[in-house]
Parts: sequence; C-alpha cells; structure tokens
Amino acid sequence: MHALIPSKIRAFAHRRMALSALRANSSLSVRLTQYNAHMAIVRTLEAVGGAV
Repeated sequence: MHALIPSKIRAFAHRRMALSALRANSSLSVRLTQYNAHMAIVRTLEAVGGAV
C-alpha cells in the first residue's frame, strides 16, 4: 500500500490548476502568468517534499 504524501498531493493539485489556467477564458498573458505561478509552486514542492 502506498502512503499519501501531502506534498505530492499538493503538487498534483497545483499541476492540475496550472493546466486549467491554460484553458481559462482570459487573455493569454493572464493565463500564462497563472500557469507559471502554479508551476513554480509545483517545482518548490517537488524540491522540498521529494514528490515525483
């Protein structure tokens, strides 16, 4: 059985939010800004929490 790792769950959630931001009904610059913000959080969580 696999243990649930909070940082891995949060990284997955932010990855999904980043992809949703790309599909949002807003300007390209806003979508890209939101995508980059969520992906920065994912990268931080992966580096600190050891999520893959």
